[in-house]
Amino acid sequence: MAIRKKKADTAAPETLAVPQTGARSHPFYTLASYTPGTPAEFALYRSLREAVPIIDAAISKLVRLLGTFQVNCETASAQTALARFLETVNVGGTRQGIQSFLSTFFEQLLTYGTAVGEMALTNGALTHLYNADLSAVRLCADENPLDVSVCVWNEKGQLTPVPYPQLILKSVHNPEPGRIYGTSLLRGLPFVSDVLLKIINTIGLNWERVGNVRFAVTYNPPNDIVDKAYTKERAAVVADAWRDAMSGSGAVKDFVAVGDVSIKAIGADNQILDSDVPVRQMLEQIVAKLGIPPFLLGLSWSSTERMSTQQADILTSEIDFYRRELNPVIHRICETFLRLAGYPTDVQIEWNDLTLQDITELSRSAYYDAQTKRILNDIDKGGPTA
Repeated sequence: MAIRKKKADTAAPETLAVPQTGARSHPFYTLASYTPGTPAEFALYRSLREAVPIIDAAISKLVRLLGTFQVNCETASAQTALARFLETVNVGGTRQGIQSFLSTFFEQLLTYGTAVGEMALTNGALTHLYNADLSAVRLCADENPLDVSVCVWNEKGQLTPVPYPQLILKSVHNPEPGRIYGTSLLRGLPFVSDVLLKIINTIGLNWERVGNVRFAVTYNPPNDIVDKAYTKERAAVVADAWRDAMSGSGAVKDFVAVGDVSIKAIGADNQILDSDVPVRQMLEQIVAKLGIPPFLLGLSWSSTERMSTQQADILTSEIDFYRRELNPVIHRICETFLRLAGYPTDVQIEWNDLTLQDITELSRSAYYDAQTKRILNDIDKGGPTA
């Protein structure tokens, strides 16, 4: 008995109404089709920073506001050797200094929620730091949920753990319970950014249509039979004269016509929608998620001096939180260098103050405290309080 093979249905669906490869509404249309937890999440966040400049500016400012630090060791020789290493360590083959490594590491941590780096050895000494591309590595959970290994693809295309996991540096930002990957600072922004981009894209289209003024020149011929016979020729003369008058040669020209000729601006009666309110609403959502005061991003929203001071204090606490997240990575690097160099591995990290304004406020506070103590001491002694 012969078995008939079912013929494959290769015909296109009859309900296809639009081309499958057609262009989308705006160049960053992937933001509208965002699905959390997919492998394309990292590419989405890169596109998000490219599409919305204020997001990219906020992350860059957080990286610069992170500041610098000092590492204290037990002995003076270890202190000198570690300081020289942190200042001159090779980073990725093109940069030097641990600040360069931490800047990229911290930027990766904020953007993707996960950051991976590596310490490279030369003749048994720590000489290089490397920022890994997250698309080239994977975090894999072991049988024990408390153990997470970094895996790479081998020659056969299989994920295998790295041979020297003790040289790997990894950090995750606010991971959800049961997940090994961290949470990006940009999570929750794709939808809001998509709405913002639609508004901006529509503004550009409206200005292209209405802002670039176009004119409708209408010639109404009289009821005379002779004039009607030469309507086409006279309309061509009017069109040529109007085209010459509106030519972009830089000289102002007059347009003179005989007969019933009317000129109207196309789109002059249409009013472009006011975008200030919806754009500000979207920007408020973005700024609230990023945790950056608006005045640092160039947004001149109404705020008092006291409000700006409070926002700066909140930003200081945010930076302190990020510093605590990076402390384990810095400890690993310093301890590895000291151990391989034969020094004691006990180190202490001291971050510098964020800005000069913070130092001024602390000094003023200490001055007021000292002045208060002196006044109270004079009162107890019965002396002058001036």
